[in-house]
Order: sequence, then C-alpha cells, then structure tokens
Amino acid sequence: MNVAGKSGLRAATSSIRFISPRIPRRASSQEAGQYEHILASSPKPGVGLITFNRPKKLNALFTPLIHEVNDALRTFDEDKSVGAMVLTGSEKAFAAGADINEMRDLTFSSAYTNDYIASWSAVIPNLKKPLISAVNGYALGGGCELAMMADILYCSEGATFGQPELSLGVIPGAAGSQRLTRAIGKAKAMDMILTGKSIKGPEAERCGLAARCFSNAQECLEGAVSSAEKIASFSKVATKAAKEAVNKSQELPLREGVEFERRLFHALFGSKDQKIGKDSKVAPSLNRNSLTNVLD
Repeated sequence: MNVAGKSGLRAATSSIRFISPRIPRRASSQEAGQYEHILASSPKPGVGLITFNRPKKLNALFTPLIHEVNDALRTFDEDKSVGAMVLTGSEKAFAAGADINEMRDLTFSSAYTNDYIASWSAVIPNLKKPLISAVNGYALGGGCELAMMADILYCSEGATFGQPELSLGVIPGAAGSQRLTRAIGKAKAMDMILTGKSIKGPEAERCGLAARCFSNAQECLEGAVSSAEKIASFSKVATKAAKEAVNKSQELPLREGVEFERRLFHALFGSKDQKIGKDSKVAPSLNRNSLTNVLD
C-alpha cells in the first residue's frame, strides 16, 4: 500500500483504537455491555466488532467465552443495520489456544458425551453475513482454528499461527486439521501439526492462510474494519449469495459448483438491488454502456 493509501485508511478509521470497541450494540439474551469475556461494538456504519477480552489469560478460549461470542455473533447476524462482522483479540494475542484448566479434568466419557468443543463451530459456519478475523499476536490451537472459521482472515506481521496440540497428547479438535489443510495444502499442514511448528504473519499470507498481512496490529484492525464497512455498503442479498457460492466451491465438484453459482447469478436479476445497481451504481472507472452490454 502506498503512503497516500495508508494516510487515507488512517483518516477513514481514525476513531478506531486497537483495544477500544466501546460502542454497545442492541440487547440480546445478554446485554452486550454486560459481557464478561468479550467486548461488542459498532466502530463504523454497518460493522459489528467482537473483541476477546481475557488479557491476563492471553484470550485463552473456554466455554463461557465461546457462548458470549456466539451470542454476539447471532445478534449482529440478525441486526438489519449490520452488513459484516470483525472478530479480533488484543495486540499480544488473538487467542493463545484453549484454556488448559477447562480441559485438565476431561475424560473420554465426559468429552464424548458432552460433545466438548462442538459449541466453538456451532455459529460461525452458519452465519449469513461475512465475518473477518483480524489476527495479531498468538493464534495457537483453538485460536488458530477459530480464526480460520472466518470468511476472510487478516493478520499483522507479528501474528503467530500454530497447531501445537500434539504436545498435549491430543490433536486439533475444532476442524484445525481440515481447514488448515484446505488453506495451505497437505504438506505444510502436516509439517505444522506433526511438529508443532508455528508460522508468522508474512508466511501466513504467502501460503494462503491469510488474505492480507499488515505491518502492525493497529493497521490490521483498521484494515479489517474498513473492509467490513465496504462489504456492508453492498447489496445484502448479493453479498449473501456470493458467500454461499464461494463456500460451495469447497464442497462441490467443479461442474456442480458452476451450476450452483449460475443459479444464484440468475436469481439476483430478480432483486431490487440488482436493478438499482445497474442503473446508478456503476463504478466510474467502467464504461456504462459496455457494462450494460455485458449484463444483457
């Protein structure tokens, strides 16, 4: 990004401070302002921001925190004024893994019977609106897994990703072995999971785990919020369809995926947003007549 671009981004997000999402959202089953382990706010129009808030534990993940995150995500997902969401932690840690204290006394019987860790992926994969994870500091074990559940992953150069579960005698349990392999390939995923090797932000971007890598934590959060604000400015129905189409590419063979995409594409010609967009939201850099010809 050039200097002018960085200056513009800072100006556009000057009200955002890294650990200061203080604007309360509307009430849910638990008032957002009364969350104990997270902060929920709306730093920009159309953007819902959730910040892990267990600084003394480096945002270690445990069931009460996950329940609060799920509640806040549901609230934002159902809020018509919100078009996209951001999930982040602190400058030191996005989330440094699962809280060992919660796992210490688990047995096979209790973990299996209570389906331990299932709640971690109960909401994020089913969100209708896009979610961006802004990762700074440690994203290890469950923290890495939670970050990968988002639709887009941004990080800073100081971010550290890893799946060190083997050192505890277990394996990733929140889809780490599945999502990491899809993101960076089998060889690198095997290397990280079997050796406990971690990677920094720049490598995460190079190997496809992160969409963008920023120079520092503040720019990472600002970039995530700026992208969420841009996404929120687009048609909600088209955004939802685009998210569904991309996600289906991970599940369907190419031919079926193309057919699914085309059905959604055709369906959007019946939306009011498409009609308005075709008439008045053509980007200045495009020739209006040529775009109309392509769409027709």
